[in-house]
Amino acid sequence: MSEQRYDAVLFDLLTALLDSWSLWNSVAGGEELGLRWRSEYLRNTYRTGGYRPYEDLVSEAADAVGLPRSATAQLAERYGELQPWPGVTKALQELAARSVPLGIVTNCSEHLGRIAASRVGVAFDCLVTSERAGFYKPDPRPYLLGLNELGVGASRCLFVAGSAYDLIGTAAVGLPTFWHDRIGMTAPEGAPIPLAHQASLDRLPTLIGV
Repeated sequence: MSEQRYDAVLFDLLTALLDSWSLWNSVAGGEELGLRWRSEYLRNTYRTGGYRPYEDLVSEAADAVGLPRSATAQLAERYGELQPWPGVTKALQELAARSVPLGIVTNCSEHLGRIAASRVGVAFDCLVTSERAGFYKPDPRPYLLGLNELGVGASRCLFVAGSAYDLIGTAAVGLPTFWHDRIGMTAPEGAPIPLAHQASLDRLPTLIGV
């Protein structure tokens, strides 16, 4: 792990901070089908680029794995059930108490992104959704919008990724990246190596300057 200290932190939301995988599995009716559905959705967003309605991508992924499109509406209706991964709220509250600027860059609609962000348990200085940015990660523009809204350069901001696909996008804009990998995800071919690849955020506060 680098000894570099950072002035601000941007986070992926639905994988790095929240256990959205359990919700998808519940809606799908089981872990195996839920994982296939979510993995297909991640591949969809990776290749989409310009924003299309988030719910359309989720529905297309459902089609691909044999789920009814009604699963998308059920997922949206249950967004208020999302829970942070263990240790996430504590780590972010420690940073917030030190007045470290915190932001989110998420592949989500504006409406669902706000519901999800409210489940983390801390206030964020910016919330960039793919809908508002006009592009899905890993396109550089959502990350750049987050940096602009926090008022910090890429080299002074740490990005906390949840999905391995973020590694490609953050590398393109020079964002040092901490991969918070709770599910043992396989990185896509050619993904850059992150500064750290960890299963918890326990070490995150020590990387951030006061």
